[in-house]
Amino acid sequence: MGPHPAVAAIRLAVRRVLHDVLTELTDRPRTPSGAFPCADPRTGAGTPPLVLVACSGGADSMALASALAFEAPKLGIRAGGITVDHGLQDGSDQRAAEVVIRMTALGLDPVESVAVRVGRDGGPEAAARDARYGALDEAADRLGAAAVLLGHTRDDQAETVLLGLARGSGIRSLSGMPEVSGGPGGPGRPSRGHRYRRPFLQVDRQTARKACMVQSLAVWDDPHNMDPAYTRSRLRHEGLPALEKALGKGVVEALARTAQLSRDDADALDAWAAEAEGGVRDEDGRLECAKLYALPPAVRRRVLRRAVVAAGSPAGSLFARHIEEVDRLITGWRGQGAINLPGRVEAQRQGGRLVIRQG
Repeated sequence: MGPHPAVAAIRLAVRRVLHDVLTELTDRPRTPSGAFPCADPRTGAGTPPLVLVACSGGADSMALASALAFEAPKLGIRAGGITVDHGLQDGSDQRAAEVVIRMTALGLDPVESVAVRVGRDGGPEAAARDARYGALDEAADRLGAAAVLLGHTRDDQAETVLLGLARGSGIRSLSGMPEVSGGPGGPGRPSRGHRYRRPFLQVDRQTARKACMVQSLAVWDDPHNMDPAYTRSRLRHEGLPALEKALGKGVVEALARTAQLSRDDADALDAWAAEAEGGVRDEDGRLECAKLYALPPAVRRRVLRRAVVAAGSPAGSLFARHIEEVDRLITGWRGQGAINLPGRVEAQRQGGRLVIRQG
């Protein structure tokens, strides 16, 4: 008799991602002896690659940790785990220690708890996310991990799409979370290629919780996930149920499909913008307003966003309204002054050229 359907579903999702990681690693040049390449040359030639799971102790990440512990050894992969202590609740250090014990009991090694200090930039949710990714990046770099698995589910994807829609952030925001990413980057922390993997974006939250239950895995329900002070919590417990009541079941699945379709469109437009950017600059590399005006609006705004980010504006703090203001220097020029943007960047039209620089 095979495993419970919920357990089989999470294991299959993880197995597919691990196969992708192995395929990418085997495309690297082999060592002179023909040994399998490790993720980081500092760990020694021929060392089996290491894949980490980011585990909070919640049902989604515990289900992911259990599936990684089961699947990785069969593929010759070392499986480890990292839990991040945000220090935002009393006893958070003790709960992090308990998560370490649970991951160790699953057979993961190495396993670490990393404490972080959460700032205030961008609000509590964004600040906690930035601190978390910073800790995961540091741990993955130090341990030479080939990948870090994240437990975001299809339900998380649906919430992300709705949040993007509510903010009017454009098609890239509607594309939700990618299955593969390098993380958000940030000051002093560039994006890390294909480091982060999300195996559960096609798995619903209830399946992950069921997998934990049938395997008798203890889970911790973060009270922040129930706190109406947080936007995502309100959306999860009030917004989505209201939508399903009004529109019927299937809203989460439809939003997840929207994310994938939007991502395909956004990727195509981003590629177009990257190709078009070189053609709208003069011999000194300055953006020419007349050539920018001739581009389709969706492409032009992407070119502008790329230029603003390149000038030093943090991508995570740059919203559609910022780019619309810059775009009006091209399409609605009335002699207006410089536009102030996040990261002390300013955009100004001067003599038919668009100058974007840090002030």
